[in-house]
Amino acid sequence: NFTYCPATGLAKGNEHSEFAGWAFPFPGVFLTEEFVSKDEESEIVELMDQDDWKPSQSGRKKQDYGPKVNFKKQRMKAGSFTGLPSFSKKIVAQMKACSVLGGFLPVEQCNLDYMPERGSAIDPHFDDWWLWGERLVSLNLLSKTVLSMSCDSEDKIQLFPTFIKENGELSPPGAFTQTSACKNSGKEEISCVLSPRLVPSREVTVAIPLPRRSLVVLYGDARYKWKHAIYRKHIEHRRICVTFRELSAEFSAGGRHEELGKELLEIALSFQGRPV
Repeated sequence: NFTYCPATGLAKGNEHSEFAGWAFPFPGVFLTEEFVSKDEESEIVELMDQDDWKPSQSGRKKQDYGPKVNFKKQRMKAGSFTGLPSFSKKIVAQMKACSVLGGFLPVEQCNLDYMPERGSAIDPHFDDWWLWGERLVSLNLLSKTVLSMSCDSEDKIQLFPTFIKENGELSPPGAFTQTSACKNSGKEEISCVLSPRLVPSREVTVAIPLPRRSLVVLYGDARYKWKHAIYRKHIEHRRICVTFRELSAEFSAGGRHEELGKELLEIALSFQGRPV
């Protein structure tokens, strides 16, 4: 019932929902369009399709490049992991231009193939945070889709009334609570305050439109407080999602498993990998 606006960082109430005219800040999302060119997209997909796609859950197919992990027992080893694929070297280098990806070193890559004919989807979920670090990076290829965000917490969200300035921009949240002059039937002006509104988090869902060839990063609240999903209705054509993950603090410098983390990063960034 809300749609994320990359220009303002606000989730804005959808026109035909009960939240039309309301908005709230939605931190932890970075979205950049045209991250790769059409030619680069074609080349990436062509190289992927030279390898086998393995059946996955919910009508998806996948290719994994990463360590062997048992999330339940919290165990991990390199296994048959030989690194990220060679074509990802350029993608990872391009990420350095993104302000939120300073120091991002991917240790795992997962390619997911979605098709409407297979009813492809992925249920609302959090990515693991024992092994994977704060930033989740996904490149959206071949067709547009929508990343759907939902929250199970008992918290409440403070909504602010939105109003449009003359240039068509939304006023920032800080302006919503300011006193403004309200005209009273064309007579004298009276002062009124636009009051915020509190709603349960569970009643709020936020759509993040992902254009074709866009790159999205989830971090902070969008990573740890909001579940993300892709619903069947938002898969119109073949779609490939390339997700890169970094290591958590436990496997990074100063962490309990720093040495294992170093070993895995060395393998990953050799860019000589085949799907495991």
